[in-house]
Amino acid sequence: MFVERRLILRRAAAAALVGGATVAVARASAGPAPAPARERVWAEPVSLRWTAAQPVIVRRSDWDTVAPTRRLPPSRYADTVRAVFVHHTDSGNEYGIHEVPDIIWSIQDDQTGRRGWDDIGYNFLVDRFGTVYEGRHGGVDRPVIGAHVSGFNIRTAGVAAIGTFSDGAEVPAPMQHAISALVAWKLSLHGVDVTTTTTLTCSDSLSRFQAGTRATFAAVSGHTDADCTYCPGSTLYAALPAIRREAARIQQTTAHPVFGATTPVLKPRP
Repeated sequence: MFVERRLILRRAAAAALVGGATVAVARASAGPAPAPARERVWAEPVSLRWTAAQPVIVRRSDWDTVAPTRRLPPSRYADTVRAVFVHHTDSGNEYGIHEVPDIIWSIQDDQTGRRGWDDIGYNFLVDRFGTVYEGRHGGVDRPVIGAHVSGFNIRTAGVAAIGTFSDGAEVPAPMQHAISALVAWKLSLHGVDVTTTTTLTCSDSLSRFQAGTRATFAAVSGHTDADCTYCPGSTLYAALPAIRREAARIQQTTAHPVFGATTPVLKPRP
């Protein structure tokens, strides 16, 4: 029956191509109803991922007023981003929105001055109003290697919540929502589901792990998961499950499906 149906369709398609005729399939006036159309499936496995919408990001030029007068070092890049580590800046919580650029600049100045780093360590920063800021230079949509977690800067991104989130310090809802949207987008660029885990190789012995150790982390982890620190503070760390859930919802409801290198080909199910 299925072979006959395929033959009829092939002949009908050929007739339409040759003569430009309109082909109509007449329904039989008697007898059993025709079998339902066969379900179509992928001819081969398809690499499918979703790219979540990019949140609004304040670019570096809006807070780093000194950058045009000094030469930044070349950015270093990994091949991908497999996880995001969440931090807090261990600074004050009561600040106005117009004070944020100066706060970020002071963090930059401390990390490049007292610590001797070549740039701010975090890839992104988020304020209590839910505004996302570009941190380390190199491109917000690229896998820039930061300086935010000893041993695991490669293949990760660092997101710092501006403030201190130890016991009793509530995480503002706009900040939490912004972190969720940011990690959903950043990880989706590399086909990473925020609810999964990933295994990374430690590059030095300055963290909880020895160099060469392969350690497994949640795709959205806290700084303390990898390093000997209380960062990102107990209340922000306790908020990570909710951040993952919201980020997963954003990834799963995105309106921007993106196919991988393999073109999907449909065929009838045998």
